Amino acid sequence: MKKFIASLLVNTLALFVVASLVPGVMIDGWHAALVAALLLALFNAVLKPLLLFVTCPLTVMTLGLFTLFVNAFIFFLVARLVEGFSVYGFWSAFWGAFVL
Repeated sequence: MKKFIASLLVNTLALFVVASLVPGVMIDGWHAALVAALLLALFNAVLKPLLLFVTCPLTVMTLGLFTLFVNAFIFFLVARLVEGFSVYGFWSAFWGAFVL
């Protein structure tokens, strides 16, 4: 449990770093960053393997580069669900997921 909490706090801090480096990614406060980090962890554990399985042919054809777009989609989806965490546009989500 300590490892999970430490990982969650590191991801929360990483979201603040992403918000300061990537234009178009905004975080209003600690609460929004913590909820966003929790949802990112949940979606990466549950939704990402399903999306990678569905898009497997496209991922193989692009030699794995399509995985970056799957990460951007999950980042954008979390931003839509968490109030106080906003991403303006797909490319901001792409670079935000890349930096994260």
